[in-house]
Amino acid sequence: MPPKDKREKKVLKGALAGGIAGGLEVLFTYPTDFIKTQLQLDRFEKKYDGTLDCIRKTVKRHGFFGLYRGMSILLLGSIAKVASRFGAYEFYTLELQEEDGSHTILKTFLSGLLAGATEAVVAVTPLETIKLKIMNDMHRTRPRYNGLFHGVRCILRREGIRGIYRGLSATVLKQGTNQAIRFFLMVTQKDLYAGTDSVVIVPMPLIGIFGVISGAASVLGNTPIDVIKARMQGFKSIKNKSAMECATEILRKEGAGAFFKGSVMRMARVCIDVALTFMIYDSLMEYVFANLWT
Repeated sequence: MPPKDKREKKVLKGALAGGIAGGLEVLFTYPTDFIKTQLQLDRFEKKYDGTLDCIRKTVKRHGFFGLYRGMSILLLGSIAKVASRFGAYEFYTLELQEEDGSHTILKTFLSGLLAGATEAVVAVTPLETIKLKIMNDMHRTRPRYNGLFHGVRCILRREGIRGIYRGLSATVLKQGTNQAIRFFLMVTQKDLYAGTDSVVIVPMPLIGIFGVISGAASVLGNTPIDVIKARMQGFKSIKNKSAMECATEILRKEGAGAFFKGSVMRMARVCIDVALTFMIYDSLMEYVFANLWT
């Protein structure tokens, strides 16, 4: 195991590279996340007849930049969550590695799982809850929130800290399985490419392809969890006391198909998201920090 100062430096590098990657990634992918969330929350009024109709009506009502409404909370959230994700992943891989520095398949999977769970508690749950409540407020004839910071103050005043941690169990499950699948597949694909040569650096285009594969696999594995999480954290979430009760209510009232609402847009967003994030992260770690921060 590396000395303590080297371990701490690698975790710090991971967190910083992750934060930069998260900020850049959200600028590219926010519109798809916005549309996905609108479709998942559109269960009472039935405003939209699918993805294209949602895009058309949003642009008609708010202009092109209407697709970026509420981005500030996601931008801050993306920086925080990706920084915590990669910082935690570097920490857990160092803690779980073998004496010779290698990792078993199980420990790689476990490191991703723990990194996702850490990310869920530290950043994703409170920030996603605030984002969804603000987005839901946009559906009202007379919105109550006058921007991000006013919305946060109102939510905290009305519901307290507990209110922004609604859906924690579903979010931990979602993020844990997401990152377990993504890191496991990414590391496995890179190992297959490099073979026994530990100094080989995988080309960035291949990292992008590996990211698309890893992202697609994670979407197929947990879209229903994503839908449950969105419902628990939304404006009318007070009715759903637990993930199981929320899932039961969705199944009873809307059928099994409701668990896959927004899956097309989520697949598009996640594949781009994961590919970009890993490409930026690996570029920073391999080409920038490795030379400038030793």
